[in-house]
Amino acid sequence: MDFSHIPVLLQETIDGLDIKENGIYVDGTAGGGGHSSEILKRLTTGKLISIDQDPDAIKTLTQRFKDNENAIIVKGNFGNMKDLLELRGVGRVDGVLFDLGVSSHQLDTAERGFSFHEDAPLDMRMSQSGVSAEELVNTLPYEELRRIIFEYGEEKYAPAIAKGIIAAREQEPITTTLQLAEIIKANVPQKVRREGHPARKTFQAIRIAVNDELNVLSRGLDDAFKLLGRGGRLAVITFHSLEDRIVKQRMASWCQGCICPKDFPVCVCGNKPKAKLVNKKPVCANETELTKNPRARSAKLRICEKI
Repeated sequence: MDFSHIPVLLQETIDGLDIKENGIYVDGTAGGGGHSSEILKRLTTGKLISIDQDPDAIKTLTQRFKDNENAIIVKGNFGNMKDLLELRGVGRVDGVLFDLGVSSHQLDTAERGFSFHEDAPLDMRMSQSGVSAEELVNTLPYEELRRIIFEYGEEKYAPAIAKGIIAAREQEPITTTLQLAEIIKANVPQKVRREGHPARKTFQAIRIAVNDELNVLSRGLDDAFKLLGRGGRLAVITFHSLEDRIVKQRMASWCQGCICPKDFPVCVCGNKPKAKLVNKKPVCANETELTKNPRARSAKLRICEKI
C-alpha cells in the first residue's frame, strides 16, 4: 500500500534543522517519508531514525529506504521516543522533527475512518490498534463527550452535539463516519452548516481523544529535548491551535532565563536558558505551496536550538 503524503514546509524544515552530514536525526512522525527522504539526502556517515506508529507507514518506509544504510525504521509512538532510541543504543541526537496531525494517506483512505466526506467504519486509530472512535462515541458519558468536543475541537456547540450523540446511540449504535457526521449536522444551527462542514471540529476532537495526541505531544517534546545534544535542533509542524500552544509554551519555557521577581537587584534563582528560538515567529506556507497543497494552510513550523 502506498502511503502518499505531501510533506508540508519541506524546505523550511530541512533548512531549519541545519543538518550535519555525520549527524544523528529523528523523524518522529515519518509517515510516507517525505521529510525523511530529504534528511537522508544530506547524510554521508550520519543516521536517520524514522519513527511511525502506523503499520501502513512502516511498510512504505521499509520499502522506500531498504537500500539506504543510513536509514533506521522504527515502529512506535514518538511519545515514547527516548525509550525507543535507548533500546537501539542511541542516547544523543543532533536534530528531531515532528510533523503532527493526521496524514494525507490517513484522511484519503476512507476505511481508516478519519474523514467525514465518505462513509466508512468509525475508526480513527493512527496505530490501527487500541480503542476506536466507535467505542468512544458509543460508551463515553455525556460530560466526557462534551468536554472532549469542547476542549479538543474548540466547538462552542459541544453541549448540543454531545446530547445529540447520546440520543442517537440510544436508538442504535453509531458505527460509521457519515452516521456521526449527520448527527453533528442535525445538532448545530443552520448558519453553521453554511460556514463549512459542521463535523470538522468534532471529528478533530474525537481523533485527538482516540490517539491521545496532546499527551503524546507533551511527552514527545520532553523526550526530544532530553535527547538533543548541544546545538541540536527541534523542528515541530503543527496544524491547529491546541498543538501550537503546547509547542510554543514548551519552547518558551526552555528559552526562559532568570525567573526572580523583577524587583530583585540580582538573580538568586540561577535559572539559565536551555534553548534559543531559531525563528521568533512561526514559519507558515507561502502562496506557491498553498496552491499545490491547500492542506498546508494551517501549518506552523517552530524551531528551537539547545544551548
